[in-house]
Amino acid sequence: MPKYDYLIVGAGLSGAVCAHELKKKGYNCLVVEKRGQVGGNIYTENIEGIEVHKYGAHIFHTSDKEVWNYVCRFAEFNNFVNSPIARYKDECYNLPFNMNTFTKLWRDVFTPAEAAKRIEEERGRDFKENPANLEEQAINLVGKTIYEKLIKGYTEKQWGRTCKDLPAHIIKRLPVRLTFDNNYFNDRYQGIPEEGYTKLIENMLNGTEVKLNCDFLKEKETLLKLAGKIIYTGPVDEYYGFCYGALEYRSLRFETEVLDTPDYQGNAVINYTAADVPFTRIIEHKHFAFGRQPKTVITREYPACWKFGDEPYYPVNDKKNGDLYAKYALLAKADKKVIFAGRLAAYKYYDMDDTVRAALDLLKEIPEKN
Repeated sequence: MPKYDYLIVGAGLSGAVCAHELKKKGYNCLVVEKRGQVGGNIYTENIEGIEVHKYGAHIFHTSDKEVWNYVCRFAEFNNFVNSPIARYKDECYNLPFNMNTFTKLWRDVFTPAEAAKRIEEERGRDFKENPANLEEQAINLVGKTIYEKLIKGYTEKQWGRTCKDLPAHIIKRLPVRLTFDNNYFNDRYQGIPEEGYTKLIENMLNGTEVKLNCDFLKEKETLLKLAGKIIYTGPVDEYYGFCYGALEYRSLRFETEVLDTPDYQGNAVINYTAADVPFTRIIEHKHFAFGRQPKTVITREYPACWKFGDEPYYPVNDKKNGDLYAKYALLAKADKKVIFAGRLAAYKYYDMDDTVRAALDLLKEIPEKN
């Protein structure tokens, strides 16, 4: 008989929710994690009294009350509101695009009606009935001024290609607010765990056996014998040995440093939208928790080409990769022993609330243990 009812591969948010819910239903689970810590990409580490987001900024936001109430059972959340700044050369603008942005871009614009008229005029000059690429689509939505200062350079750095070589569907719409509201998200609930995301994950996994520094794919033959069922939260193509080929991603590289100053940039996130700046943004972690420590910690975030061994962050959702994923999805659907969960298994970018919701919905299908 297997020692465990379920083997859960990955101790990130998806795996932790699955582990907690299965434990509630009476199942005995083992969680294995390749890294030396739990948390996946939302892992936070305390440096100089500051919770540092080691794999990029993560702000929990949702309009799903059930999801919000769920995560609040595992952590006390602060009232942080994401209000990033975009820096273009020697100019700074508020994000998302709102009246603060427009009144600075156009010095003769002061009212919502004037902003809407100016955007419509800019759109009309260069409008393409059937946009062939991201550049044309973005200009269709907001006009050339916003595109060239706040979209073009950032997007080309992020994806490693010119906007003319990117498909139009990547930017289906762009948020435009005709109010002086700098809150990036429209969701009803928003915040960051007071003690960091690592503590939240640890609380979810409380009472469940976790094995760190365990590479499932290297120990697959042994681990498969331990459990009757598997929940796998890693890359679906990797699970099947890349039998159809590798799905493509964009990755990230982080440079983090401690600075002997109480405040470096005055905001949690500043995006650098000019093409000649190699990084896309600087994160100053103390501002996520309104910190007053004597030192500060900043992280520069560099987009990177993905290669085997790198962390996959953003799926390249073009037709080629979509067709390839469809083949793996058929294999996954036919696999009776494995349940695939999370962003890497779905080859889809998930916000954290989407991750929680998907895991909760998945576990609803599993009955309580007899």
